[in-house]
Formats: sequence, structure tokens, C-alpha cells
Amino acid sequence: MSIRAHESSPQPTPPVSPDPAPALCDYEGSAYRVEFWTGERAFEDQAERLALRTLLPPSGARLVEIGAGFGRLADLYAGYTQVILVEPALSMLHQAQERLGHDARFIFVRSSVYDLPLQDQTLDTVVMVRVLHHLVDVPRALTELRRIVRPGGAFVLEFANKRNLKSILRYLTGRQQWNPFSPEQVEFVELNFDFHPKTIRSLLKENHFSVGKQLNVSQFRVAWLKRHVPLKALAALDSALQWTGAFAQYAPSIWTLAEAVGASPAPAEGSFFACPVCGGALAKVGQPQSCPQCGHDWAYADGIHEFRINPEA
Repeated sequence: MSIRAHESSPQPTPPVSPDPAPALCDYEGSAYRVEFWTGERAFEDQAERLALRTLLPPSGARLVEIGAGFGRLADLYAGYTQVILVEPALSMLHQAQERLGHDARFIFVRSSVYDLPLQDQTLDTVVMVRVLHHLVDVPRALTELRRIVRPGGAFVLEFANKRNLKSILRYLTGRQQWNPFSPEQVEFVELNFDFHPKTIRSLLKENHFSVGKQLNVSQFRVAWLKRHVPLKALAALDSALQWTGAFAQYAPSIWTLAEAVGASPAPAEGSFFACPVCGGALAKVGQPQSCPQCGHDWAYADGIHEFRINPEA
């Protein structure tokens, strides 16, 4: 007779927390908005906006941007009924609120890409720009993203390309040790990675995304050009040549439009939120809540949902 047969009643099983997430490149308290996105980076901003306009489905019910920062690109989501801005840095979310005002379409969420507080297949479109190059565990992140997007939904992904022209020239002239043609990701600075385009396409396929359009972006990321060529002209030239990414990916920034394919778990009824600890459905938006499945409490303050499992990590 088993031990359990002697028990008067079954005991509830404690919830199992997700595996600890890898380290994040956290911009908490930084002057990222001012120090990075002013001056000569106006070209990158314009080139990326033109790329996003090319790839982004113009409308839908619900879009999420992962690593939304201070909401730099949020004004491009006007065709969506609901926009969820996910960012691990609380200070960045406050800046996004200041920038976007009180538009009820926007929902601000503090969370990690590795443990998203969103139910299965509840998103029409996922956007992730300037985030992949900070991720240690790309397969885990892509698994989460595929989980939350519905079949047929869109995934707009930007990543830093190790096989760009500058890296190739530096490697061939002996000024760079790592090989831009090898498939593995390279960490050139702590928590800053470059990727081979074929590797990213392979990972997307493994995670049930079908790759569609590919764009070469920021092809003229050269200090001299940005100082001497008018911004609109340089960005327009970059945009006119972005389509070449369909044949060869040589720019420092590659943008990809992928489609979620295959079967997915059916979404739960009600709210789109889910407990990132146990996956239980959460019913409330715009207020604190407790998970009915594991009892974990999730805060809501100053218009921001707190769903980061270890906010001090």
C-alpha cells in the first residue's frame, strides 16, 4: 500500500516557479533616452521608423512591444486597439507614460521577456527592437514570444548583425579577431551580442515562426555621412535600399517580419494577463491582483503593472 493511501486528504502541490531567468541588461535609472537618442543617432531613429512602417501590419486588436523603453516607437501603433508596452526598467516606463500621456490604449507592464505575464496566443502582433542583442538565452525568449502570439500573427524582430560590412572588413584586415561568418553569437561587450542572420532564421523556424520579409537597416551608420548628409536625405536613401535584405544581409541592423505558424494552446477566457510564476489566468487590468492559482500578489501603482518576478535582480 502506498504512503498516499494513509493520508486523510490530498495536499495541494506548491506552485513551481519558472527557471531563474538569465541576466538582463537593465536600463533602470539610466539616461538612455537623452544620452543615446540625441545627436547623430537621429539617423538610426528615422531609418528604424521607416523599416517598422514597412513591416508592421497596419492594424489589429492587440500589439505588444517587448523592451519598449521610453516608448520611442509607440506613436507608430495607431492602428491597434490595445498596445501593451513591456519593459524591465521602471524608470523607462515612467518616461513612456510622460511621453504618451493618458492614452487609454496603452498598458504599461514591467516584466522580463523570459517570463511574460500574458496568456497564450492573445496577441495579434509582437514587436521587439534593439532587445535581442542583450539576450543571453535567445531560444527561451523566442519560445515565450511564440506562446503569446496567435497563429497567423506577426512578429517584427530587429537584431544586430555580426556579418555586416564593417565587421567583414575589420576581420579581413586583421583588426578583429572574431569571425563574422561563423554561426555562433558573439558577445563583444558584456550582455551585448551580435548574431548571424542564418542562425536567427534557424531559431525562428525552430520556434514555429515562418520568416517573410528581411530588411537591411542603418546601412549608412557612418559618422561622417551623418554629419554631412541631411538627415531626411540619408534616411530616405537607407529606406530605398532596405529591400536588399531579401537577398543579402550586410547591414548592422537586420529587420525581419515573421508569421506564427502551427497549432497553439487555446487562450483562456477573460483578461489577457497571466501569472508569470504559474501561468494562471488573471482577470484584472488597471488594479492590483492576486493569482487565484498560486496566490502570488502582483502590484499596480502609478499606472504600471508590476509583473517582474525578481524586480531587484
